[in-house]
Amino acid sequence: MKIQFRINAAGALRNQRFAFTSRYALISELLQNARRAGATHIEIRHDIGSAALSVADDGVGIQDFQALLTLHESGWDAQTQQEESPFGVGFSKCLYASTRCVVRSNGRRIDFLTASALTLEPIEVEPDPASRRRPGCQVELHGVDLAELETRIEALCEGFPIAVSYNGQPMARRFAVDHLPMTETPTGWIHLAGRDDGHFARDTVAFLQGFCVLRPAWFTPERVNVVHLDPRQFMARLPDRDRLVDEEEQRPRIQAALKALWRETLLKAKARLDPASFVATYFQVMRHWGHRELLNDLDVLPAEICFTICDYPVQTVTASCDWLRHLEQAPTRASIENGSCVLMQLDSLSADNAGRWMLARQRGHLLVEAFWLDAGHWVHPLVRDLDVPELQIEAVGEQQRTVLQGLWLWPTVVLCEAVHIRIGAETAEVFDAGVGHASTLYIPSGEHLGQSLRQLSTYADENGQSLDHELGEDLQALAVLLRRLRAVDPLQTLESLLGELQLGRYPLLHGLTFQVTVGVGTAPGCSLELLDARTAGSSARSGERHVRH
Repeated sequence: MKIQFRINAAGALRNQRFAFTSRYALISELLQNARRAGATHIEIRHDIGSAALSVADDGVGIQDFQALLTLHESGWDAQTQQEESPFGVGFSKCLYASTRCVVRSNGRRIDFLTASALTLEPIEVEPDPASRRRPGCQVELHGVDLAELETRIEALCEGFPIAVSYNGQPMARRFAVDHLPMTETPTGWIHLAGRDDGHFARDTVAFLQGFCVLRPAWFTPERVNVVHLDPRQFMARLPDRDRLVDEEEQRPRIQAALKALWRETLLKAKARLDPASFVATYFQVMRHWGHRELLNDLDVLPAEICFTICDYPVQTVTASCDWLRHLEQAPTRASIENGSCVLMQLDSLSADNAGRWMLARQRGHLLVEAFWLDAGHWVHPLVRDLDVPELQIEAVGEQQRTVLQGLWLWPTVVLCEAVHIRIGAETAEVFDAGVGHASTLYIPSGEHLGQSLRQLSTYADENGQSLDHELGEDLQALAVLLRRLRAVDPLQTLESLLGELQLGRYPLLHGLTFQVTVGVGTAPGCSLELLDARTAGSSARSGERHVRH
């Protein structure tokens, strides 16, 4: 016994309605048919109240109504079938989306109930003299549910190559081939965002036969790459045609086509522009699209990769550093090669390398992110790596050494006249700012910023949340400590110490007068005497207390 694969025609027609994922695919299919019929304009009219839809075009019209109603038989000419591989299922959407269908073309028409057509009842092809007086084809559908068509129609037509009007209003078709500067490539027609000004786009919208098949979740319409794929090489999935067949394999092909076109565009711009203008305009393009080698023979660096240390360097929770600033103009190759401008690379600031950053700041070195350049670029041998040589930090003219008992940090604080920093054979002395290293703060006599604690810690918890309260308390504690250690006025020193005690919080002491003598006795300390006991109560008496520190 032998069996063979068979098709239940009635069941196939009945179940085909569930193949379409969107009811609005109906519009795409009717537009597609009109385009293949050679139309130059399509007019769509839709009335929500009467649930009626009309799509009329000025193409060649329908020659064979039977082909229109034959599933999986397109009826298009040999060239269309070869170039576009039509599936022959598009018009069937009309049968599932409406209750009544009327088609007029070339002096004939069909008018039928879709439920009857789906049970394979015969449909009469009738004369229609009115349609002889107008070219093309008109499809009328009744009983359609397209409540959101008015808000969707613009997106459905945005890449369509033929003029479309909806209820008398022309569609913008912002991504159509005839609305953008396009370049023909082996993959299809491509519009590169930023081709002229370098403001390139990472996002790409791709169309096949006028309909979107690749679309990012979010993008800026004014700044996006647009690709119209060659239908001889790409196919869309049945039945809605809104996704590519083998999409994961086709995406790299599209990216490769964009990259190749960018290279061609960059070579033309390089020949046209002076080196400085070319680099300033297109560096980010070359960086993103993998054409950095085009910079190797130019004596100009991109300013975006060069930074000056414009302020006191501190650790930050985020990667952004407001103490680094992009250069408006990169140094010349000559100044780098003769040593008048020193380029360096250095890891992100930490407690272990803050001294390296301070040396670079004192010496006026420039940070360069040379990793953004091609491996063969001329600048790499000229960049000094400040992470490699040994770091040495010394206090010059040390005056005092103590421990700051902070809320978050307990560093050793060294007061000195200056801080001497050595990295290999290069040295620098810092007079105006503190230098943090490991768990030590070196504070020179000219320090006035009060932010050196931030070289030792980001002041962030394990979740990356800023510890603003702890930072504020530690900075205040450091300021008080430095004021005390540097004090030359006895009264100011004592006021600073009493301020830390917050004696006003103790009602028992309110209104009392004390005499304090510092340094009494054989050991450092002080004597304390209550001079006025009027507010101390009956149990209070004058006396002497000796307090040792």
